[in-house]
Amino acid sequence: MSTFPETTLVAHLSALQRRPISPATRQRLAQALLDWFTAGWSAARTHAAASYRRLGHDCHPGPGDVPVFGGAAMTVNGAAFANAAVAHIREIDDAHRAAMLHPGVVSVTPALALAGGAGMTQRQVADAVIAGYEVSLRLGEALGTGHAAGFHATATAGAVGAAASAAVALGLEGQSLHDALGIGATQSAGLWQLVDDGAHEAKSLHPAFAVRNGLAAAYAARAGLPGARRFATGSRGLYRLLAGDGPLDALDGGLDAPERLNTATIKAWPCCAQLFTPLDAARELLDLHAPAPEDIESVDVEIFTHALKIAGVDWPVKPAETCFSLRYVVARLLLTGKLGIDDMESPDLDAPDLLALARRITVRTSDLFQQEFPRLRPCRVTLALKDGRRLSALRKLRRGDPEDPYTWPALQARMRAFAPAMDDATAAAIVAWCERFTDPAYDDAVCVPGAALFGARA
Repeated sequence: MSTFPETTLVAHLSALQRRPISPATRQRLAQALLDWFTAGWSAARTHAAASYRRLGHDCHPGPGDVPVFGGAAMTVNGAAFANAAVAHIREIDDAHRAAMLHPGVVSVTPALALAGGAGMTQRQVADAVIAGYEVSLRLGEALGTGHAAGFHATATAGAVGAAASAAVALGLEGQSLHDALGIGATQSAGLWQLVDDGAHEAKSLHPAFAVRNGLAAAYAARAGLPGARRFATGSRGLYRLLAGDGPLDALDGGLDAPERLNTATIKAWPCCAQLFTPLDAARELLDLHAPAPEDIESVDVEIFTHALKIAGVDWPVKPAETCFSLRYVVARLLLTGKLGIDDMESPDLDAPDLLALARRITVRTSDLFQQEFPRLRPCRVTLALKDGRRLSALRKLRRGDPEDPYTWPALQARMRAFAPAMDDATAAAIVAWCERFTDPAYDDAVCVPGAALFGARA
């Protein structure tokens, strides 16, 4: 049998399951799980979440006992669909610089849905989540910036990652595991045209469909159906047809490196990750100089070009657009010194002081900054004050990147800030459940995420 990058990648997934999980990866896995619960809880009570729960039930009707964020239990497939959508609504689920996608929502969701439906050991859940990250991020890196400019990689590479997570959770190996990835690749789709046409409210369908398709691909492979072997590198594979321009050796290179899970970014701000470095830079200027909003004559934001291809809303006209408006998030932060969930969910977009500051913000792109993308996310924010001073900050990395990670206590504080409806008992239960993954002594124990962790209704 010929060896392709895809066959090497599948063999790598099997090898990961046979070797011990390092302490560092265990800690990062616990963080990824906590991030996923944070994202789901933060949006569980929104109108959008209710719509996605209804859609999950409509697409996958019937009684079930798998917990859903903020709603009644569903079937495995219904819960996976709904939870994937809900966990993406607030745009706070984790991200990745090189792969340009949200890996946790497509990796954790299918694994926990299957665990909730049939019960799996902790090690099986861990292996499934790690596999989802490994495949979605390696494939996203390979597809590159050309692909990410037109396609939402969470929906394309993410569908294959979800297939990997589901397949490993179902115990598929060798040929069947490869088939699951190939079938998942056939269902990769997700057009950025939705943001161009102002359909931001439907963006959460991308991870929901990716998880749905990944589960279906794993089921199909378990039933004995074959999948494309060269699903990425073939002449009619993802790379050729979906404008891939990244390094193909991301698929099968550096297999001795720590798992790709360790390279994800946990998001510090409740908006699109393309806007984090301007927010970090503005935060730095506020912390160092504390300029009053009325003392700011003008604001210059110089950013990498790709940012505005995704987050290109000049000024939002509805809450769903706030996450994608650089001018809005920077103006809100400079005006009030904070940017929280309420600022995105219930914004006063016509507030005179906010509009006045926003009008003084100039946004421009830099070809030089773009040359450092996607490895870095360069942005410079410069404040011109009325007293003649100019204050400038350059940020290329984001808080929460692997180079500037959260601590475990800081992640717990982040969860409470992003999910204020969560009570103390639930917060403690979620933290304890996630923290168990750091201890291999629990690996053989049955791992079922209980309904209380989801704020679920009977």
